[in-house]
Amino acid sequence: MIDFDDQVVIVTGAGNGLGKAYALEFARRGAAVVVNDLGGSVRGEGGSDAAQSVVDEIVAAGGRAAASRDSVATPEGGKAIVDTAIEAFGRVDVVVNNAGILRDKSFLKLEPEDLNAVLDVHLKGAFNVSQPAFATMKEQGYGRFVFTSSNAGIFGNFGQTNYGAAKAGLVGLSNVLAIEGERFNIKSNAIMPVAKTRMTEDLLGPLADLAAPEGVVPLVVFLASRDCELTHEVFSAALGRYARVFIGITPGWRSEGLATAEDIAANLAQIEDQTGYIVPLSTMDELKALLG
Repeated sequence: MIDFDDQVVIVTGAGNGLGKAYALEFARRGAAVVVNDLGGSVRGEGGSDAAQSVVDEIVAAGGRAAASRDSVATPEGGKAIVDTAIEAFGRVDVVVNNAGILRDKSFLKLEPEDLNAVLDVHLKGAFNVSQPAFATMKEQGYGRFVFTSSNAGIFGNFGQTNYGAAKAGLVGLSNVLAIEGERFNIKSNAIMPVAKTRMTEDLLGPLADLAAPEGVVPLVVFLASRDCELTHEVFSAALGRYARVFIGITPGWRSEGLATAEDIAANLAQIEDQTGYIVPLSTMDELKALLG
């Protein structure tokens, strides 16, 4: 059985939905959990005691937990979340970057404040929490990160330029932490969940009832565990299907001299041919393929 005995897990955005489901399961499996949530609306406005409510539920079931209402959107808030874990439980083993908001608008209608708010919570928020946590994990020689990306970030979705950009950025952040954390036994992976939450129930329509948050929990628990040796990967968890998502490079076409635009047009079929693609795990992997 996968357990988290003697481990400390931080879950951001854990007052409702997916984050709450993660926090409850980590606690059930023996982790001490820092439940972080401002308790605001889907747009990131207002606040409530949602985090404390989840903590109360965990403690009532015999678990250990501490609440944090610090904002992930500032470096000070991110550090305070990690400090809460260290002060309450002495260490940080796992960070699940789950906090998020929505400010959906079509591209031409998107206001700068809506772009900044979404980037601040999703992308900068994950950075703000992960940086101090990474420092602690490096010292102890162990750590696990799970970043919450989205199919909107990898594949795109109408009306979500701000959200999609932030979610794509999280994959890049996770990949770099996987590379930098390798020699310290720090693993980092990203997920693309599809689940019914306050943020998605209007988007999912009739699929919402088939996408309970509990369906994503097993993947997150595994990726956050001691048993997981995977790193630098992205996974989809949707409607009971779990799958790896990857970005590959085709063998392509190599010009013998300086190529022209006409050369590109003439060789487009070979450039796009996916036969024999590779999946680089770093920029160096691509360079090796180019020189090979």
